Parts: sequence; structure tokens; C-alpha cells
Amino acid sequence: MSLKRDENRHVRLVATMTAILVLLMIVAIGLGRYSISPVRVFRILLSRIVPVQRDWEEQAESVIFVLRLPRIMAAVLVGMALSLSGGAYQGVFKNPLVAPDMLGVSSGACVGASLGILLNANETVIQIMAFAGGMLAVFAANMIPKLVRNNSMMALVLAGVIISGLMNSILGLLKYLADPETQLASITHWQLGSLASVVWKDILSIGPPILIASAVLIAVRFKINILSLGESEARSLGTDIRWVRGLIVVCATVLTASAVCVSGTIGWIGLVVPHLSRMLVGPDNRKMIPISAVLGAIFLLLIDTLARVLTSAELPLSILTGLVGAPFYVYLLLKQRMKLS
Repeated sequence: MSLKRDENRHVRLVATMTAILVLLMIVAIGLGRYSISPVRVFRILLSRIVPVQRDWEEQAESVIFVLRLPRIMAAVLVGMALSLSGGAYQGVFKNPLVAPDMLGVSSGACVGASLGILLNANETVIQIMAFAGGMLAVFAANMIPKLVRNNSMMALVLAGVIISGLMNSILGLLKYLADPETQLASITHWQLGSLASVVWKDILSIGPPILIASAVLIAVRFKINILSLGESEARSLGTDIRWVRGLIVVCATVLTASAVCVSGTIGWIGLVVPHLSRMLVGPDNRKMIPISAVLGAIFLLLIDTLARVLTSAELPLSILTGLVGAPFYVYLLLKQRMKLS
């Protein structure tokens, strides 16, 4: 009876946070230089589903559907993807300080995007090269343990550190070669993260892989609990460790690469949000993973809205996430030290 009551409480919490996310989306759509009231935003959105008497200007409809709604959707998808991948990596690697770039995904994506900028490619090609760079970095990180014939978790973590360092060195070389007047500024802006240039085509490209990978992670989230028990305990429960771990790592990698290729590098979300989720529902991944997905969407939506409205010039997202994430990271280190002492 207590277990069922606890499950119902968790379902209500997810439903409440989802409702908060929807309300925040409506409010965020109306905020900006061209202000629109939440009621009018709701009526304009509803007009695409059912007949509604028009009492708004054509410009309001264009601002919502052409400029703001794609960006809001991107913030929700990217925030969900980064927080889910962070929670999955932390569970698989059994380390609460692990971030989504554990295997060099973000640094590889930065190299791919920077190379596209140097080649004067268009936005679509840059995004494709960023995704390819991220996936290539993960492939290389997975190959190193096989080459040294050590398939332990520690070997995979060290391989990720090696690939991240290599990619950062290549990125430094590309920035050195870039035109300081145009290309270098674009590379730097891309590294700091932004959703300013998102259009519906971007949503259609990253939406399916993010939603599919998220659905798989949510479906197998109980397996992360089993992996956290240790390899011998997981095997005794009949779990194919290599297959399950590989599936979770692949899904988390696809989430990170898909997010980074459209938003650039946004730090701290994959580290901070899973911990906030654990504070709400505890360490059980069956509850933490769904909460993390919704909370990540809310977090990045708030950050992106602040980036748009705080100043006349739009702030890069990583600046704001860093202002929140860095103090929280110090808190985690202090908390971990207190546990060890």
C-alpha cells in the first residue's frame, strides 16, 4: 500500500512539473521586445487547433510561430536531452560528478562545427559536422579500451579524458587558423551556446533522435539501478552488463550530440539538474530520470528566456548556466568531502 502511494505521489509530481513547464512555455513565448500577454499567446496557439475569434495583429502570429516557438521548443528538447544524458552517465559510471561530455562528445562536436565554420559552410552543414564530430569522438573513446584489451569502466573513463584533451588541442589549432575578424568570433560564440538561430528545420532534425533516445532511457531506467549495484550483483540478477551499458551510453551520447549540434556547448545542465532531481525524489533512477527530463527542460527554458530579456544584447547560455552551475559544483564537492571525513 505504501509503495503504491509512493508511486502515485511520483506520478503527481511529474504531472505537476509538466504543467509548470507548459505554463512557462506560454509565458516565455510572450516575453521579448514585442510583448504578448499569456492569454493572447494561448489564444493564438489554440487558433491553430480550433476556430478562435481573431483579436490580434498579424505580426503577433508571425513573432510566435516564426521566431519564438521554434526557439522555445529547442530549449525544451536540448534541456531535456542534456539533463537525461547527465543522469544516465552518472548512473552508469556510478559517479555523481560526471557530466554529459564524459566521452568527449561536446569537444568533438566543437571540432566538427569549427571545421565547418572554417570551410564557410552553411548552418545545416555545420550542424551535421558537429553531430559527426561528437559521434566520432565517442567512437574513438570506445576503441581505446579495445586496443589496450581493457574493457573496464575506468579504461573507458580515461579514454574519454584522452579524447577530450585531443579534441581540445585540435580546437585550439582551428581557432589559431581562423580569421580573427569573422570565423574566430563565430567559433567562440558557438562554444558558449545559443539558441538564437534555431528554426523549425532544426527542430525537425534533432527532435526525432532526442525523443527516441529519451524514450529508450526512460524505458530502461530501472537497469541503471541494477548497474549501480556493481558488476557481480548485476550479473547475478541476469543482466547482460555490456549490452545494457552500451545501450545506455549510446542513447546518452545521441542525446548530447543532438543537443550540441543545434545549440552549441551549454555547460553545467547535465551536472546540476540530475542532482536537483535527486534532491526532489531520491537516488532511485526509476523516479529520478523522468523528473530530470522535465526539470532540465524547465531549467534551460528559464535560462534561455533570461538570456533573451536581461539585456539588449543577447547573452550566451553558458555564461548564465555557469553562474548557477559553478557554485552548485562547489557545494557538491564540499558535500562529498563531508561524507568522506
